[in-house]
Amino acid sequence: MTTFGAFAGGSPLPVIAPHGEFDADTLEPLERDIEAAIASHGGLILDAGNITFGDSTFLQLILTTHQRGWLRIAAPTAPLRRLFSVTGTDMVLHLHPDVTDAALAASMEAGAVPRA
Repeated sequence: MTTFGAFAGGSPLPVIAPHGEFDADTLEPLERDIEAAIASHGGLILDAGNITFGDSTFLQLILTTHQRGWLRIAAPTAPLRRLFSVTGTDMVLHLHPDVTDAALAASMEAGAVPRA
């Protein structure tokens, strides 16, 4: 369901690339991976290009992650862009067109990214 990728483009943050639908019944593995990334690196890049659905529990996880550590969301799919737009969270989340752009943004802020 979720895979850790290599650090992209010199980014100090790991890339997590989940796929599929995320709701209360399927969120736990993604939540564990995010927790591990925050604990070990202070944040992550979420490659959201293969997420086909996210409900309110998914959104809560994203917002909690945003509050607890560095979160860059790369390549959000149309359903996620709609979720973020309808809820207004697109105004506070760091959304990027692709992983490369997210990694570049994280690299530029590397001096401010907390390291484990």
